[in-house]
Amino acid sequence: MPHVMRAKVQKSGTAKFMARVLGWDGAAIQQADVASAAYSVYLLDDLDPDEQTVVTGHDGAALTVATVISDTYVTSDDAWTRDTTGYNFVHTIDVSSNAAFAVRGSEYLVEFVLTLNSGQAIRFAFRVLVE
Repeated sequence: MPHVMRAKVQKSGTAKFMARVLGWDGAAIQQADVASAAYSVYLLDDLDPDEQTVVTGHDGAALTVATVISDTYVTSDDAWTRDTTGYNFVHTIDVSSNAAFAVRGSEYLVEFVLTLNSGQAIRFAFRVLVE
């Protein structure tokens, strides 16, 4: 089960996801540790929290490791308000051609998977409320 963080986004809006990702050894993940990265977006069923429907165009979408992973913590981004340590993972979901968050009042799950060069993949997720 991945670690799940919470976020809010406007209907059909763009969302920027930031996290501090540690490897299985407890050290900050580095670009050289990651073979590939991907994300998926799921619409969660209001009546059955175990039911989820993948959002077309956002299913196992490949990410460029060098773009989403920083080898040093980023502290210069005013969007990061959690602490002064910073983040080392960032991805903004592009909704210009296919809105990922189209249903106001619904919740979505955005799951990121970092496949490592060796060892078990790292999974983390955001539960997103659409306003």
